[in-house]
Amino acid sequence: MEINRTAVVKLSVPDDRRGDLKQTMDTFRDAAQRFVNRGWEGNDDGYVITSRSRVQSLVYDDIRDDTGLHSDLCVGAANHASAALRGAVEQIKDGENDDPVSKPVFTSNTTVYNTNAISYFNGYCTLAAYGSGRVKAECVYPDDSIQADYMESDEWEKQGAKLRYDTQTDIYYLHVSVVKEREEVSSEAGGQTVLGVDRNVDGYLAVTSSGAFIGNADLFNHKRGEYERRRGNLQQQGTRSAHLTIQSIGDRFANWSEDYLHQVSKRVVSEAVANDCDTIVLEDLEQIRDRISNASKFQQWAFRELGRQITYKGKAEGITVEVVNPAYTSQQCSHSECGFTHKQNRDGDVFKCQKCSKELHSDYNAARNIAMKYLQDRRKSDLGGATNHLALKSGTLNGSGDLTPTASRG
Repeated sequence: MEINRTAVVKLSVPDDRRGDLKQTMDTFRDAAQRFVNRGWEGNDDGYVITSRSRVQSLVYDDIRDDTGLHSDLCVGAANHASAALRGAVEQIKDGENDDPVSKPVFTSNTTVYNTNAISYFNGYCTLAAYGSGRVKAECVYPDDSIQADYMESDEWEKQGAKLRYDTQTDIYYLHVSVVKEREEVSSEAGGQTVLGVDRNVDGYLAVTSSGAFIGNADLFNHKRGEYERRRGNLQQQGTRSAHLTIQSIGDRFANWSEDYLHQVSKRVVSEAVANDCDTIVLEDLEQIRDRISNASKFQQWAFRELGRQITYKGKAEGITVEVVNPAYTSQQCSHSECGFTHKQNRDGDVFKCQKCSKELHSDYNAARNIAMKYLQDRRKSDLGGATNHLALKSGTLNGSGDLTPTASRG
């Protein structure tokens, strides 16, 4: 069984090449838009062109000549455009003729790199870009980083990546797809092994204590926004036909939403199975309402529904699902020798302990804390919690903070 991960790595880009990389990203976005524009024009029969090879053959040479964009990035832009066009055509096929689907428009600072446009080395990577050859960027790993394990270990095969630029922090991040074959795990550690799961209404829908980043909440929310926009336009028409169409697109969106959450919950449970876990631990919804109270009703529903699906899918695999009080799980350092809690520890997606300087993705840190809180509660009870273990990428951690490395577990 294949295990897929996304390694989110901060890049240190030389000052004299930052402009080259930014120009590359801007040009990639513009190239992808040109591919979309041509595909949207369609063939002589009036149909939108969704085939990557077809739309690429029509404007690839012109784009290359006009922009000088690296050939593999140009191919990546065509792929990126083709995927967007296919998504738009699927909406058209739904039949909402009263509210025409608009042409896809790219606005985000994201560039898609295939394995020919990026090369990985120990501690750094090189990316195709403008200027004097490839940009060499160092990978910045916090201490005890799960991302470093993904990137530097021979166990994980590094594939393509998406380069993203955070305008607020002026930082480049690389989202690398990594994969490996699942190895059979023997539970020599004894007792229960638990998987902590942090659910979210933005960013990733679910992040596990074993380091899996699952589901795209931004896509989920975007789809909801598109549905609301179309429904609003139809409501303004006030016709019977518009009313029937609202019902139809509502049913289709509800089906899509449930199916997407099914995919996410299935991956969460598969993660528990892959790590030989007996228990999945979630935040208690009744005690987390304050955190999600500002979220939309739809996001709150998604939060609850994801938990429900994880619960019954886990049960089918013989895995129990427990909940814990979520208080301070996002502010507390998950390092077993620290545990310092302060609201300034978290800054968006970055968790950096103000005491021990440990740095992690904030949702991953929260997932570790969720599982550890369950272990600590078990340890305090009469259930012998010290024999239970928390599933981490590096191995399992028991309620006393003792780590059993993965290698020793077979």
